[in-house]
Amino acid sequence: MHKGIFISIEGPDGAGKTTVTNHLLPLLEAYGQVVTTREPGGVPIAEKIRELILHKSHTQMDAKTELLLYIAARRQHLKERILPALAQDKILLVDRFIDSSIAYQGFGRGLSTDDIDWLNHFATDGLKPDLTLYFDIDVEEGLARIEKTRGHEINRLDMEGLSLHQRVREGYLAQLEKDPKRIVKIDASQDLDSVVAEAWQAIESRFFSGY
Repeated sequence: MHKGIFISIEGPDGAGKTTVTNHLLPLLEAYGQVVTTREPGGVPIAEKIRELILHKSHTQMDAKTELLLYIAARRQHLKERILPALAQDKILLVDRFIDSSIAYQGFGRGLSTDDIDWLNHFATDGLKPDLTLYFDIDVEEGLARIEKTRGHEINRLDMEGLSLHQRVREGYLAQLEKDPKRIVKIDASQDLDSVVAEAWQAIESRFFSGY
């Protein structure tokens, strides 16, 4: 059992994960030191891998290559950032973790979810978040937000067809059904204040109700 609090933030691009996380930070800081990080990335080696995965020119990347790069980045991130933060009893917020691989490479790319589960376990030594907030949004609305807010920064995954993003959402919803104690669905189509309030209620009731 690790120390600290490990919260992962999941959902498609366009769901507003980063914006909501920024609003949660001052609420969490009342209860301890907060560390925010992301996958793939978070540490120099993993950030280099992120560049390889998401570069717009790498359209020929094989699905298994993509998965293995994500897993490699996850392992390095775990060793350098996640485990040290938890060992120091910090509150850790990670933008994407193991569930993203199931959603994107499993449901999205059609790779074996059993293989991905094994690889995730291998990379993380079985570590899972204490709580996962899944920000759910209609696929078309999420993609429209991406187009509107950062059209100049579109990455390789943003360029994929609508059907892949629909399968990704199905993957997240399937994981929610499989692990409802860990994963909490947040309706990301609401106004920002409502989304933040719903997310904070899930965190507060899980970790801070006794304060």
